[in-house]
Amino acid sequence: MKLPLSDDVFLIVGLGNPGAEYVSTRHNFGFVLADCLNEKINSTRSFEFIKVIQAEIAFGELAGKSVCLLKPLTFMNRSGGSLRALLEFQEVEIDPHRILVIHDDLDLELGRIKLKGGGGSGGHNGVKSLIEELGSADFLRLRLGIGGESRAKTGTTVDFVLAPFAESELRMVDNVCQRGIDGIIEILNSGVAAAMNLVNRRVEADSCS
Repeated sequence: MKLPLSDDVFLIVGLGNPGAEYVSTRHNFGFVLADCLNEKINSTRSFEFIKVIQAEIAFGELAGKSVCLLKPLTFMNRSGGSLRALLEFQEVEIDPHRILVIHDDLDLELGRIKLKGGGGSGGHNGVKSLIEELGSADFLRLRLGIGGESRAKTGTTVDFVLAPFAESELRMVDNVCQRGIDGIIEILNSGVAAAMNLVNRRVEADSCS
């Protein structure tokens, strides 16, 4: 099977865990935003599961650029394996600067987004796996905050990240997704620096630019 993947595509990787029990949990924020982005790009087509890479994938156009959306279904700590399998299966190499990874971040409060280029894993197992499999840490990251007041009310860290967003948080989650999409469009239109100016500030629950 030949997928429409070339070395000039902008590759967006949303991180999360597969399975119904993880849907809409905080640790799956990367999946949540990827799903919202696909709805914008492909209003009538959902992700397609590709067994050989153990991931769901979608293609489309955003801001006049070709994009590929990837959701690894290997569980978080093996996310990099799906990306490496995709690149090897399609026999392409993509500049890490053309790869954007979307993931939750416990160190940022809900409503905060941080776009950055390169760096370490920050203790995130999905990002760590990607660095190991790519042999590079130069890819872009869109970090979606999940911390804040509700963290102190929910048992252990594992309990917290694997719990669904509270009803009171859903409006904020929607607005973060919209700001994240706006930021990705800004990357494609004007570059990373301009996108940082747009997204690296707190999103309010009752408004979104």
